[in-house]
Amino acid sequence: MFAVRVVSSAVLAASALVAAPVWAQAAPAQAAVPAQTPEAFIQAITNDVMATVKADKAIQSGDLRKITAVVDAKIMPNVNFVRMTAAAVGPAWRRATPDQRQRLQNEFKTLLVHTYAGAASQVKDQVIEYLPSRARPTDTDVVVRTVVKGKGDPIQLNYRLEKSGSSWKVYDVNVLGAWLVQTHQSSFAQEINASGIDGLISKLAERNRQLVAKNAG
Repeated sequence: MFAVRVVSSAVLAASALVAAPVWAQAAPAQAAVPAQTPEAFIQAITNDVMATVKADKAIQSGDLRKITAVVDAKIMPNVNFVRMTAAAVGPAWRRATPDQRQRLQNEFKTLLVHTYAGAASQVKDQVIEYLPSRARPTDTDVVVRTVVKGKGDPIQLNYRLEKSGSSWKVYDVNVLGAWLVQTHQSSFAQEINASGIDGLISKLAERNRQLVAKNAG
């Protein structure tokens, strides 16, 4: 895991997508952001989430219930989390049952929210610079490149997006050269090889319980 400043950057822009998953007790989901350029799509989500975080002291203090509601309402409609989880799980995803797939998604999202929630208090006066696009207008799978600037060195934060109908969906995030999915693939594969899909689900659930206890302390 990166230093707090790096994690806070993930909340601030990746907030738009990663910094908070399962995020139970969700508010009613709002519609996905209408079709735009990929950069405008990410900017709209990020601005919305940042404004919400900055305006809510409870979120800044790490209130998981509120973070969950924000994520479910503002982020998850714009994320292909099935694709994200499937990529992290790897080939074993194809042989997982529907119930196992749902449990994997739930535990993976819970892991992310507990991992990043504490960084919400770090969202302050960062500025996000959107780098020139390398994609063609007809591309349906693109990378949006950004740099988060604040105190300290600038932080690279990129998003992988897929075209979904008339809109876009995020399916991976990169912080300082490390893609979120790739950072979990190796450990997930090791657990699956050792104890199967149910073993991975149990391991994630155990880790989540540990994070709950740590955050509560």
